[in-house]
Amino acid sequence: MRPYILEETNWKQVKNQPYDVAILPWGATEPHNYHLTFGTDSLETSRIAADAAGKAWKKGAKVMVLPTIPLGVQNPGQIEMPFCLHTLPSTQIAILKDIVRALYNQGIRKLVVMNGHGGNEFKPHIREVMPQFPGMFIAVTEWFKQVPLSDYFEEEGDHANEMETSVIMHYFPELVLPLEEAGSGKANKFKLKGLNDKVGWTPRRWDKVTDDTGIGDPQKATPEKGQKFLEAVTSKIGDFLVELAECDLDDLYE
Repeated sequence: MRPYILEETNWKQVKNQPYDVAILPWGATEPHNYHLTFGTDSLETSRIAADAAGKAWKKGAKVMVLPTIPLGVQNPGQIEMPFCLHTLPSTQIAILKDIVRALYNQGIRKLVVMNGHGGNEFKPHIREVMPQFPGMFIAVTEWFKQVPLSDYFEEEGDHANEMETSVIMHYFPELVLPLEEAGSGKANKFKLKGLNDKVGWTPRRWDKVTDDTGIGDPQKATPEKGQKFLEAVTSKIGDFLVELAECDLDDLYE
């Protein structure tokens, strides 16, 4: 039993151990091309949170990883796909507020939301919830943005791509179909140049942008690439958790 994973530990451990930081992994449930599972975002985020917390715990940080929330905000054209579980942003705020209230009443004042789904946007949620709990610190970290992907992977993309496939190959090889069964992950661009150049933004219609639900070619993925990438990501997040656990919330600025 790992004392920093809530689902694994017990009251005997928790009763006698003060904790400084709670970590809330937040994923999604949606299709990931033909070769990865619907639970990809939640599964990988849960493992990354555990690995980062484990590194922080070894350095003396008293952290606790909460159960992963498997419900994300989806795009139009994706919501209609069978078993793609869409959550409204307002629902996410309600869930976050309930969790923060529980932690706050238990004396825990530091929470890190670990986002593992590109459709989730927690900054406005935190801005809404945090002022309702004076003295509470809430941060968000997105593990897929921590290091330059081009340092580890050859192909671009942001959904069931080379990076995400490599991560699942490393963590859950039994859940990956042979890559010859994967779709190409080809993404259709907008006809509007301003949208392609990021002058404007609108949600991508998943039924128009991709034929296989993937965005990014997964064919060059390997578990070795995933392992190297994850080592860098979990070390960086783990160091942040140590720093946060040790800090004085009343003295955060120079």
